[in-house]
Amino acid sequence: MAGDREHLAADKFNCTAVERALFEAGIKMGTIYHQFVGMPVDAESADSLEDAMQRGILVQPYVKSVSIRIDRTPLGPKKDEYSYVSLTGEMLDVVLVVGIDDVEVTAEMRYDRALRYPLMYVSGVRRSEARAGLPA
Repeated sequence: MAGDREHLAADKFNCTAVERALFEAGIKMGTIYHQFVGMPVDAESADSLEDAMQRGILVQPYVKSVSIRIDRTPLGPKKDEYSYVSLTGEMLDVVLVVGIDDVEVTAEMRYDRALRYPLMYVSGVRRSEARAGLPA
């Protein structure tokens, strides 16, 4: 049945496997940013938040791997009940690999100081060796 569902979904996409993998990577990166930015975090909860974010992304279709790291620099020691910050895009460092058919796309999110912006970008597109010369 899973194969049937994949064919039903694949028929909706009027694009190459590379373009679809890029699309899927964009969806996942948007999910990471827009679902978790604003989440309360402190030094004690950063590990579990990273883990929850990674696990949530890994269950989505086509995700091969994901690494999410939260910059702990803004997270000082807990002084009182109000000692936490809200997660920002500047604090996220993400590497995501999406695979469809013989295509793997690597997307990253990092704060770019020159742009003053948490930039999401494609850092790699790779095809398996067996089909590297064939059209997607």
